[in-house]
Amino acid sequence: MHLRRTKVLVLNSSYEPLSICDAQKAIVLLFCGKAVTVAHHPEEFVCTVSRSFPLPSIVRLTVYVRLPYKKIMLNRKNIFRRDNFQCQYCGRTDKPLTIDHMVPRSKGGEDTWENLITACSPCNTKKGNRTPQEAGMLPMKQPIRPSHIMLMRKFITAVSEDWKPYLFMTSS
Repeated sequence: MHLRRTKVLVLNSSYEPLSICDAQKAIVLLFCGKAVTVAHHPEEFVCTVSRSFPLPSIVRLTVYVRLPYKKIMLNRKNIFRRDNFQCQYCGRTDKPLTIDHMVPRSKGGEDTWENLITACSPCNTKKGNRTPQEAGMLPMKQPIRPSHIMLMRKFITAVSEDWKPYLFMTSS
């Protein structure tokens, strides 16, 4: 077991998801009394000289942390994350990806969450300097500004079942 590789969901005292940290940081929060365990890994333990403790999977802060509105940065990596690293025109994931302005800059299109999407090079070239309607290439879904939770869900590769209710995900 590697404490730096094991991830722990951190909830505010109101049970809202705040972040994901490594198990080592979560254990420090627990031992300092800044957090309590909400869920733990059933088969894994952290051992001290005299005791063993279940390895946390979810911790909740004991004091509410007021965070300013978390504005998600508009950048390539976050656009790719939002769009699942997939061309929004053809659905392919095996081609090099670019960023496409749905409404081209030459037609007044801006750099906004609602106008930028992930496109493979062939689709971006095919669409050219046209809108998706003009090119007859409608995206698989309309681009939106992602929430903090939306990107948190996309950031993690394997979600523990006990995290899903806090990240507004359905169990499998």
